[in-house]
Amino acid sequence: MTQYRLTPLADALPSTVPFVGPETQERAMGRAFDARLGANENVFGPTPRAIEAMAQAQQWMYGDPESHDLRAALAAHHGISPANIIVGEGIDGLLGYLVRLMVTEGDAVVTSDGAYPTFNYHVAGFGGVLHKVPYAGDHEDPAALFAKAAEVDAKLVYLANPDNPMGSWHEGPVISSALEALPKGCLLVLDEAYIDCAPEGTAPDLVADDPRLIRMRTFSKAHGLAGARVGYAIGAPDLITAFGKVRNHFGMNRAAQAGALAALQDSDWLAHVQARIAEARDRIAQIAADNGLIALPSAANFVAIDCGADGRFAKAVLDGLVARGVFVRMPFAAPQNRCIRVSCGTPENLDAFAAALPSALEDAKKG
Repeated sequence: MTQYRLTPLADALPSTVPFVGPETQERAMGRAFDARLGANENVFGPTPRAIEAMAQAQQWMYGDPESHDLRAALAAHHGISPANIIVGEGIDGLLGYLVRLMVTEGDAVVTSDGAYPTFNYHVAGFGGVLHKVPYAGDHEDPAALFAKAAEVDAKLVYLANPDNPMGSWHEGPVISSALEALPKGCLLVLDEAYIDCAPEGTAPDLVADDPRLIRMRTFSKAHGLAGARVGYAIGAPDLITAFGKVRNHFGMNRAAQAGALAALQDSDWLAHVQARIAEARDRIAQIAADNGLIALPSAANFVAIDCGADGRFAKAVLDGLVARGVFVRMPFAAPQNRCIRVSCGTPENLDAFAAALPSALEDAKKG
């Protein structure tokens, strides 16, 4: 019988995915979660203008393969040229394209130990070799990342600011200064998925044409369009043009493009959501304090809560919350895995979290 033949690289990869979705967990439990607080989605939703624009999109037509109108609006929003912008299927999709462009088997790539796993997934998928550096406290360490990149002759170095999963952040000038140590021939992948949730001044003041970095942004977080899968990258025109060699030219459907354009144009709704996120972060911190735990400062739409012990204890707390109908996640690597990560939610979501946490903690203490 004829057998299909995977590439040697694909055949050697593990059959895993970066995340197990809450839907998979719900199917296993046989019921829905009472509070979905683990995927850093924006439960406050997109602007009604985006919902209306998506409903009116003529879905019988293919989406514009150039995402022309959205790119033009983004360029005007950032004060740059459309040639500096590529739109794709979320940051995840753009990371996959970027790694495909830059990494082949054996190429060195640098990231932080415990940083966003989907980036690692793409690097492994193209045969890259990951080199990881530890966090400095609960922050990614730009100086250590760039030093490791120089040591291993890395093609890419990944840095999220604000960070996921800890919610920590560096002020923009810190990133700009550290960039001076980026080795020649290395590209900084600056993931700014949570930048709209962060304090003013978190984004570094760097020109879009700077060939040393590519910046990743998304409509999934503050704009509430995670299900639409709309992200974009800002970079030097030659690098942006190169995406056309590998991207799915019809990957951006018409409804997603229309929704993102409407969301970008509604700054009042964005401000409304940002205020709700700030309120939710404060509430999560208070719930943590009420239970003798410490909430870490956050510049994202989630809060990392220090459970006061090790990863095993935090996992027991997480399992207790999941068993009580509250979906949360936790960091993967020590010592950050002493924490659970709780997404910002509605007052009702956070009421459910507040009700479940004491008993989850009690069960975890019993071992």
